[in-house]
Amino acid sequence: MITKSKLKEIIKIQNKEIRKKINFIERDKLKETILSPSFVRIISGIRRCGKSTLLFEMMEKERKIYYLNLSDPRLQGFEFKQFMWIDKIFKELFGKGGTYFFDEIQDIPEWEKYIRFLVDNKNKVALTGSNASMLSRELGTKLTGRHLTTELFPFSYREFLKFKKLKSGMKSYKKYFQLGGFPEYLKHESNEILHELLKDIVIRDVAIRHSIKNLQNLNKLVNYLITNVGKEFSYNSLRKIVQIPSVQTVIDFISYLEDSYLIFTLSKFDYSFKKQQIAPKKNYSIDNGLSNANSISFSKDLGKMLENQVFLELKRRGHELYYFKEKGECDFLVKEKNKITNAIQICYELNDENIDREVNGLVEAMKKFNLKEGLILTYDNEDEIIKDDLKIKVIPVWKWLLNNYD
Repeated sequence: MITKSKLKEIIKIQNKEIRKKINFIERDKLKETILSPSFVRIISGIRRCGKSTLLFEMMEKERKIYYLNLSDPRLQGFEFKQFMWIDKIFKELFGKGGTYFFDEIQDIPEWEKYIRFLVDNKNKVALTGSNASMLSRELGTKLTGRHLTTELFPFSYREFLKFKKLKSGMKSYKKYFQLGGFPEYLKHESNEILHELLKDIVIRDVAIRHSIKNLQNLNKLVNYLITNVGKEFSYNSLRKIVQIPSVQTVIDFISYLEDSYLIFTLSKFDYSFKKQQIAPKKNYSIDNGLSNANSISFSKDLGKMLENQVFLELKRRGHELYYFKEKGECDFLVKEKNKITNAIQICYELNDENIDREVNGLVEAMKKFNLKEGLILTYDNEDEIIKDDLKIKVIPVWKWLLNNYD
């Protein structure tokens, strides 16, 4: 437990620091982060993707702010009952009527009770957190219907261009394709930054939070998953590949890694929920740059890198996704309001050797879901294909990333 005087000094220092002019680019998600006294705004996402910066951008729109970063190591020993101290300190230092901003609140036990108190008293509140399931679980029990969530990812291609001061096109896209979108890494381009980030996520957001003692098994699974994106797997096959004794351990580990936003799993589409659950899944990584920096072989499979980037953009746009596999395969199905609305195939280079396979898998999916148009995304091919009276647009990914073709 820390003293009230120390807490006041930390709050004073933190609020002074954030009031300094910060040079940042406006995030695409800023327009979604309107604050209301009836709802708490949650910004969730992986470590170091820019959640705090987005919070700062939101602060610029507010007349008076109350800010606290709860991941500050000087707050070691902070307890739930001290939230009421915070309220008094904010008003002593800055006056009444401020908007509350909390960074990385999820590690303080029972934090949601305090947030509910603020919302019930018609305060505007925004907070960030790095753990999807913890936020949803606590909010589900204490803040039902009183929260709005914004998921933040590393930079989109559009944000990358603004950050790097580059023009759109193949030259800049090649850099984005390889480097990914973590802001701090893009500033320095040192792989050590992404090595340390991965360690932080695995140890702090997974191992410590879930009391995992066997770090070797966890690291083996992480290394396999971030390297082998877009490949089908079953929990049992993963157990054998990474030599983990228990299938349940693999299931738990993957769940924890998804909660930390390090990886995502994709289910095969089936009208039967039961069949969907038992079918093999696919796995994707949060960022091409992170996978490149922490894997020897990831960058050798350019097709999978392209697929990973498209998956992330579709998630960034908020789509519900599946993969399709019957006679042929289609990489992504987009589902909206219980209906498949788009089918998307990813192919690094469309050529004489693969065009029939790629087109036929896409057409099969289009026919099954009565779609008149489909999409093939490539590294730099551009074309239009008509097959069985169905139109297929072939578009370079860099152009698709800048426009809403989906």
